[in-house]
Amino acid sequence: MASEMQLALVAGLLRRGRGLDLLSAAITLLALAYGLAPLLGISYSPAASILCSLLVMFGLAQKYWAIRVALDAELFTHLAADAPRLQERTGELDQALLQLGLQKTTAVSRDWDDRCRGALRLLRLQAAWLVAQLLLALATILATPWLSLAG
Repeated sequence: MASEMQLALVAGLLRRGRGLDLLSAAITLLALAYGLAPLLGISYSPAASILCSLLVMFGLAQKYWAIRVALDAELFTHLAADAPRLQERTGELDQALLQLGLQKTTAVSRDWDDRCRGALRLLRLQAAWLVAQLLLALATILATPWLSLAG
């Protein structure tokens, strides 16, 4: 059984996903703006369009995981505030997830240690998509002078 402190700690870690999401959103919007620049009459580069498309796709993948992390952060915060009734609240949570179709009917109720590990795994996946997006953006910035020399 997870303690109130463990649930609060996991909730705090999951809330850090918000900052990751904001950084990814900024990169995604910049890539989208740069990718749409040809509509304003700015010169067109097929390589830049492909890179911008990849940055936007990475940003959308990160956004998916960010939504899941944010939901878990809220749930963990809510449950940490009512830790003495955690066993009862766990049953209510599982029932609500089942009714909303967010949990498989065959899923066995997991203990809170497994749930904490699963929630932190989602945060790592969100961070991995952001890192992929950042690496692609950095590679694009570093390769731009070389691409202009080749073309």
